[in-house]
Amino acid sequence: MEEYRFVTVWYIEAPLEAVCEAICHSLNWPQWWRNVESVEELAPGDAQGVGSVRRYIWRGRLPYRLTFDICVIHIEPLAAIEGIASGDVEGKGRWSFTTEGVMTVVRYEWQVRTTPVWMNLLALFARPFFRWNHDAVMQQGGEALARMLNARLVEIAHY
Repeated sequence: MEEYRFVTVWYIEAPLEAVCEAICHSLNWPQWWRNVESVEELAPGDAQGVGSVRRYIWRGRLPYRLTFDICVIHIEPLAAIEGIASGDVEGKGRWSFTTEGVMTVVRYEWQVRTTPVWMNLLALFARPFFRWNHDAVMQQGGEALARMLNARLVEIAHY
């Protein structure tokens, strides 16, 4: 399995509460984030959402889809949400939220291993394209979130 670590930071002029609401309610992502084909709830979790499991189907600019489940393992209201992925990717994802003046800073960390054989076989050559595809999906997501919230996206950084 090939390992990847992606970090994306969105700087958006929108209230922290609105940004957290949009990110934490991922069942609505297909309505505003075109790269998310579907999100299906498999298990609801507790009252806060810990233990919930959702299946995501994603597509980017490259001609493939990724399907994986995320089990939420940690939630800090208005601060962070973290989950464990299984399926076409396995690993951990974490959204964290802070403010800088009128901006909400959204940081997404995605540390995963790919499981499809074809991806692992092509990784030596395709790794830069997989990174480019991920960054394009996150770019579009930041832009779409800003549009949905009628806010200004100040900057997107990829690490």
